[in-house]
Amino acid sequence: MIAHASSRQSSVFDNGLSLRRTDWISDGRLAALTQTRATAQAAGRPVTPPIGNLSMTVAGADAELPDMIARTGRGLLLTCLWYIREVDPQNLLLTGLTRDGVYLVQNGEVTAEVNNFRFNESPVGMLGRLSQVGRAEPALPREWSDYFTRAMMPPARVEGFNMSSVSQAS
Repeated sequence: MIAHASSRQSSVFDNGLSLRRTDWISDGRLAALTQTRATAQAAGRPVTPPIGNLSMTVAGADAELPDMIARTGRGLLLTCLWYIREVDPQNLLLTGLTRDGVYLVQNGEVTAEVNNFRFNESPVGMLGRLSQVGRAEPALPREWSDYFTRAMMPPARVEGFNMSSVSQAS
């Protein structure tokens, strides 16, 4: 870890800390928050600095995307979320846009390309509405592509994903 300046998320005094695996959410429960040495000592918690990779895995989840599509009656296949911004930090409500491919799935088949949408969602709420999760695969976080390039994410089916409006952006 390298901090060029101290902030709420990191401290220059944490430079050189050895990094280890941190389970942020485990078995559906919050397991850790980011902690500098100072905040960890004050809270009596382990040091958990921000780490430059992220993996979401679900025990026993082994479905592949084509299988998940085949089991879908009607839904949208989203391939990219972009311009994600925080709307309400207390509820972790985020807004953003879809990009680079939104497809209509009907009766287990991708049947059409559709327009982009603006969405309003909370990742916390989405975790509670997961109906199927597949095997984690390498993914590139689009907005952070130069800064944050090591991610493993699974395809996920989320019931009731809130598309708030049609996006005019193409």
